[in-house]
Amino acid sequence: MVYSDNKTKVLFICVHNSGRSQIAEEYLRRIAGNRFEVESAGLNPTTLHSLVQRVLEEDGFDLRDKKPQSAWDLFREGKLYKYVITVCDKAHEKDCPIFPRPYTQLNWPFPDPESFTGTEEDQLTQMRSLRDSIKMRVEQFVEEAASV
Repeated sequence: MVYSDNKTKVLFICVHNSGRSQIAEEYLRRIAGNRFEVESAGLNPTTLHSLVQRVLEEDGFDLRDKKPQSAWDLFREGKLYKYVITVCDKAHEKDCPIFPRPYTQLNWPFPDPESFTGTEEDQLTQMRSLRDSIKMRVEQFVEEAASV
């Protein structure tokens, strides 16, 4: 929903709220400034992925105190959003709670950091690529939302 302070509410959801949704949340907050009120959540929240923390620190973010949260808890609280954006694959998207309408649901399928393999440096390279891809998609979203 759009509230009186003109901030558009956005929720990013992924499976664990340990990577993709956290990255998207931080970049939307940075890129859009105060135009959006943004949160992220997971279907089965766990802990923040250590490599996500590292690659976001490289770009000036500090997530040491960030705690993953449950999409279901936000749903039960009756939270309302203008955009609910899943950043997992379609197979997991079907498990997401259906928030009260009206909202626009978008799916931005990004690879799960848990699937990254190889050495730590290989995984860091994959994580940086994921971070940069999410950042570019968030930039595109901000441009699109500005033209609506």
